[in-house]
Amino acid sequence: MKSAVETINPTRVKLTVEVPYAELQPSIDAALKTIGASIQVPGFRKGKVPSRIIEQRVGRGAVLQEAINEALPGFYGEAVDQSDLRPIGQPEVEITQVPMDDSEQLAFTAEVDVRPEITLPDLDAIAVTVDDIEVSDSDIEERLNDLRTRFGTLNTVDRAVQDGDFLTIDLAASIGEEEIDSVSGISYEVGSGNMLPGLDEAVIGHSAGETATFTAPLAGGDHQGEEAECTVTVQAVKERTLPDLDDDFAQLASEFDTLDELKADVASSVENSKKFEQGVQARDKILEHLLASIDVALPEGIIEAEVNHHLEGEGRLEDAEHRAEVDEATRTSLKTQFILDALVEKDEVEVSQQEFVEYLIMQAQQYRIDPQQLAAQLDQEGQVPSMVAEVARRKALASVLDRATITDASGNAVDLSLLAPEGEEDEDDVDEDYLDEAEAAADEIVAEDAPTEDEPAQDEPTEAAADKA
Repeated sequence: MKSAVETINPTRVKLTVEVPYAELQPSIDAALKTIGASIQVPGFRKGKVPSRIIEQRVGRGAVLQEAINEALPGFYGEAVDQSDLRPIGQPEVEITQVPMDDSEQLAFTAEVDVRPEITLPDLDAIAVTVDDIEVSDSDIEERLNDLRTRFGTLNTVDRAVQDGDFLTIDLAASIGEEEIDSVSGISYEVGSGNMLPGLDEAVIGHSAGETATFTAPLAGGDHQGEEAECTVTVQAVKERTLPDLDDDFAQLASEFDTLDELKADVASSVENSKKFEQGVQARDKILEHLLASIDVALPEGIIEAEVNHHLEGEGRLEDAEHRAEVDEATRTSLKTQFILDALVEKDEVEVSQQEFVEYLIMQAQQYRIDPQQLAAQLDQEGQVPSMVAEVARRKALASVLDRATITDASGNAVDLSLLAPEGEEDEDDVDEDYLDEAEAAADEIVAEDAPTEDEPAQDEPTEAAADKA
């Protein structure tokens, strides 16, 4: 097989491929066998029909079409390897010659987007400035109040509803004479805003046993978005009573004996949180620096397809203003991926099974699902290599963060080496059964997909390309 590459632009190439008849012959034989097993010819057992009879019955063209459809993805992949290309997206394939006998050859062209060549800057020369760490009394007070809230109690009160109260209410919604929905005895925190708009204004000032009405758009169902007349009846009013800040509270809410010890621990916790925020800020600024300082050619076809897919899902294909926003976000996301993939390649970043497990746990916790369920879903959808690639990108960016010079606004050097990556959980804090489930799931899919040495995610040619041809 021979192949040649023509560069159309920095992110798109055209492959011209010529395949000798002899290399197509195994696929022709397989096509004859497949077709022969599906047709019935009098005088022959099924699957035992001679090749010449099959060609007489279905035509030489049908046999070649079956053979080419089966063989084309393999030939395309071989040509990609020969040319050392890194394609992204599906190729646009055109058959330019079909061999009708062994004196001719199969020829086709394939246009495909490829990863752009990226020149990385001197990563050791990157310097960023982050905010100073300031732990104020209000920061400590806020943390302590949060802790008090966790240990607060709800007590029924005989007064009108105020902002922040906890209510038991009955709620009904009607459009005209039709009652759309009704619920009884539900709990609601005034001011939380997690129910119908206008509910807070309707209940404030009313007491238990009183009813109020208001109008609001319905949030779901067949009448979603329609204005409904809502009736709310306050059944009970409760207020949260917070414990006093004293030594007794310190002993109730922590392992400390005194309030001063608890405050010192809270101050240390706030400081650690702000150090972590420094790390996040430094990471974001380094990424901004890389995006601003590195030129990356972007595949316009892929961007357009992604933008259209996004807008179509939202039903906003004709929204020009939103299209511009999605286009910009897509370009930034794709440029970020290309740069981080270039860092992965430069540093030869690999992902260990333990790192994959940690990321799997983090994702499962974020989406509040079982890790085995998430692993099975990723495996079924073929997303394991993409997930591994994402872990590799995070590692590559963390490596740049380690090498960069980071100072705070006061000019002091900031050492982020002791900080865990964002979202990473200490294994000691993760339930052992949960960790075992994640490790078992990772063992299974890593064994199947062997993702630890995968190149950053790219789309592979499928039979769809051949069918399209």
